[in-house]
Amino acid sequence: MWHALTLSTISLILTATLPTLVLGGQVLRTSSFTTCLSNTNTTVQHLDIKYNAEDRTVTFNVTGTSGSVQNVTAQLNVTAYGIDVYHNTFNPCSTSTFVSQICPLPAGTFSANGTQTIPDQYASQIPDIAFSVPDISATATLQLKSLDTGADIACVQAEVNNGKTAGVPAISFVAAGIAGAALVVTGASAGAATVGGSVSGGTGTTTPSFTEVFGWFQGIAINGMMSVNYPPVYRAFAKNFAFSTGIIPWTVMQVSIDDFRARTGGDLSHNSVEGLRQDLDGTSSAKISRRAYQAVLMTRDAFVAPPKLMPAEALSDPLNTKVEVTVKGIKGYVEELSVPETNVFMTVLLAVVCVIAAITVGILLLKVVLEAWAVFGSFPKGLAGFREHYWATMARLIVQLILVLYGVWVLYCIFQFTHGDSWAAKTLAGITLSIFTGTLAFFTFKIWQTAKKLKETEGDASGLYEKKENWIKYSMFYDSYSKDHWWLFLPAIIYMFAKGCVLAAADGHGLTQTLAQLSIELFMLIILIWNRPFERRSGNVMNIIIQLVRALSVACILVFVEELGISQTTQTITGVVLIAAQSILTGVLALLIATNAIIMCCKQNPHRKRRKEAGKLNQSPDSPPPLENEKYFTDSSVTEVKTTYSNDPQRFYPEPMAPNDNQFYQESIYSNARQVPVQQYRPYSGFENTSSRGRRTESRDGLLERNFQMAAPDRQPYQQYQQYQGRY
Repeated sequence: MWHALTLSTISLILTATLPTLVLGGQVLRTSSFTTCLSNTNTTVQHLDIKYNAEDRTVTFNVTGTSGSVQNVTAQLNVTAYGIDVYHNTFNPCSTSTFVSQICPLPAGTFSANGTQTIPDQYASQIPDIAFSVPDISATATLQLKSLDTGADIACVQAEVNNGKTAGVPAISFVAAGIAGAALVVTGASAGAATVGGSVSGGTGTTTPSFTEVFGWFQGIAINGMMSVNYPPVYRAFAKNFAFSTGIIPWTVMQVSIDDFRARTGGDLSHNSVEGLRQDLDGTSSAKISRRAYQAVLMTRDAFVAPPKLMPAEALSDPLNTKVEVTVKGIKGYVEELSVPETNVFMTVLLAVVCVIAAITVGILLLKVVLEAWAVFGSFPKGLAGFREHYWATMARLIVQLILVLYGVWVLYCIFQFTHGDSWAAKTLAGITLSIFTGTLAFFTFKIWQTAKKLKETEGDASGLYEKKENWIKYSMFYDSYSKDHWWLFLPAIIYMFAKGCVLAAADGHGLTQTLAQLSIELFMLIILIWNRPFERRSGNVMNIIIQLVRALSVACILVFVEELGISQTTQTITGVVLIAAQSILTGVLALLIATNAIIMCCKQNPHRKRRKEAGKLNQSPDSPPPLENEKYFTDSSVTEVKTTYSNDPQRFYPEPMAPNDNQFYQESIYSNARQVPVQQYRPYSGFENTSSRGRRTESRDGLLERNFQMAAPDRQPYQQYQQYQGRY
């Protein structure tokens, strides 16, 4: 009952999560095999068995050698996820199951092939999920026993698959489309703020942003790189998101990288794309076939699955005998994508160079179009701001790219240091890692320094958002956060750095990787819950949910750690649950992106909204007039200046200023060096000389100092100055 419930649960979750992967013919066939009996004079060199559920037929092809003539019986057992799902024993000399080639088993080389119909009583034992669940974890064991004594003569174990897999290009295209949609929505929002002259960010108020979506996909891919015993279905699923980490399985590029390595100290005899393509057997996990002496060398950094597996076509030539080795961790992940482990850094480097080149060419082409538009047509005012900041836009995009890729860049650089064989590739890894880290450190220092100055002069760091100069330079780091939490970009950078270091440095040690990653994810989750740093409530909710799923995913990965000895059934169910949870969250992100595309057109950015409200306040009746009138007060043609003398009766009875006087004073306080009357707004002190007749040059700070000494009715200008201090 438990076994049936377990298999049904796996089938139900996978069918609901990956519906497009369960279609097709109901066929099972072996893909590779291993001998499970030693010290015997009967060996199997080739095994190919295919079962078609539609007509209940089994097609088989077996080749081997035998030391003597003997009568045998065959016993076939099939297990799925550690559960026995099929069992049958037959006599090849029986009428219903007659196989002439092994009745009796001849001495020397034998070859048996044919097709048999399976009775309903046996066909009904095979559960339907065996044909619907992708990347099924099933094994078929074929035993030959002596008919006379019952002793084992030969034993073969073969992997069984149904031709369906969770690692399909369609999922990668859908994920890339979601990331692209997030990029368009985020870019449109940020572009509207920049082109419109606003100093408010767009990316910080659209949730999920491109950075958040791409980071989520990177998290799934990084989970697939951990050195644990994943079920085949989850490993295939995680492979779909490799594009987010820069892994591109382009054979032409890999051949070029191999040539580069060969010229710079690399060894292509052990790692090359051509050798890898010959070694991969096409199964869902990375199983690398080598000659026997090469397999011995690989046991240092690879997990050897007991018993050693052999591809079905391998043993026909004794000189070409292959030993199958299951490779895990980063090596297994990238080699499933036909990228040798020694090529992984150069692959990512070339991909990033291509992206940077595309950004540069795109900005330059846009510059040419806009400049031609300005010369030959009526250039729209909305694009004037962007036209003035081509190079700043290019720099921002490149820095944003560095920020998005920093975690995986640390991962690949450290992996190159420990697994690479080319001195040139290692040098490039060191240089680029220094550039990336130095760039982020430089901007971190500048932002921190600017915030410190703003706090000293204005009391807080709001100027990072409100002053356009600061926003254009630094906003790509903190535009997602509210004004009080601008600093959270620094823990985010440390978080990415720590994840990359742990995964690369502890490669091959699954338990260490998992515990360290879990600590890092929980640390970031606590920071988000405690601070709730994002500008909108939706941003806080969505990012906390994303981080919570990340932490729970890493906690579930503990189930796959071999040292803990969790059963295969539990591991498979956990893997299916992970796929379901991560797929659902990905769908939610896609839905939110579509929603944001609509909301963005109707609802303003909160930073920009506050700026517009301040602008409306500037136009109130008590607000200072536009600064265009300031020319009147600084024009040298103006010669008459009102001056108060010591014998003027009004000197002893200060009255509220007339509107024109108020205007004159307000216009004066916004200049760093303006000519203002000496005694016009200062109360009588009783002992100072007030007979000055000319003009006096005084700074804004001087005016502010004197304004503190005014009588109560005359303090209105200073209060208005406080309101508009941030505007200028």
